[in-house]
Amino acid sequence: MKYPHRLSDAVHILSYIEIFKDENPSSAIMAASMESNPSLVRRIMSQLSNADLLITSPGKVSPKLSRQPSDISLLDIYRAVDESGSLLHVDEDTNPNCLVGANIQDVLESKYAQVQAASEREMSLISLDDIISDIRVNKSNV
Repeated sequence: MKYPHRLSDAVHILSYIEIFKDENPSSAIMAASMESNPSLVRRIMSQLSNADLLITSPGKVSPKLSRQPSDISLLDIYRAVDESGSLLHVDEDTNPNCLVGANIQDVLESKYAQVQAASEREMSLISLDDIISDIRVNKSNV
């Protein structure tokens, strides 16, 4: 199973931009750090810009955070790049003639909503500044 990593990529990009803000990092440089490609970086940067988390200028290599890292939560970043709006998804193809198949979707939707709400509460408590501080503390392999 392939897991989406758009959120971690977005956090990577924002962290990189803040840590190396005096160097005006390009999408190619950030892509190398992510072991990805510049077009993915640009797509995510566009989403972050649309969510007012990032300031970019077309044709210029000078991305900047729109506000202080302490004022950007993990939830802000998640909402900027998550297209589904949900961490967990219910299988919609179940057998309606089976006790479990007929009821599992509604039950899981309710339980998953609880998980989503708890996750969003926790994400709102984690700032980009917290993440950047931990990156700077964990300077391993550099």
